[in-house]
Amino acid sequence: MASMRYFNKIGWTAYFAGVDGGEMARMRDVEAWDPMTGVALVVDPDEGALKPVTAYEDFTRLERAGRIVGVLPGGGWSAVWEDEDAGEKVSQSVLGWLVTDVGGAMPLVVSSDGLVESAESADGLLPPTPNILE
Repeated sequence: MASMRYFNKIGWTAYFAGVDGGEMARMRDVEAWDPMTGVALVVDPDEGALKPVTAYEDFTRLERAGRIVGVLPGGGWSAVWEDEDAGEKVSQSVLGWLVTDVGGAMPLVVSSDGLVESAESADGLLPPTPNILE
């Protein structure tokens, strides 16, 4: 199964190999299905319209993508990575969890650059610690 790192509203991604001497390999979200043929439709950026994937000579395959069905707060969890250079562990607070249509949950953190990123590459996740002063 494909990585659930990619998400879109339909749950499928189209892959294209690229054309010799032209456009590089790329991927596009499937936006809809043709009601008559059942063929996946993607946005053609040049025409600004939906186009069947079979209209592209370099179309190679469809792969399952995740569909987000909910978002939950981080709840005090932390994502932990092993910093091999410093020989210590680095942690970041989980901002929230993306809940997928297949029941998975992907932790999100805020990077040092202020960008929201997936923490699926973390070495581990730590649950919230109880406040012993309460």
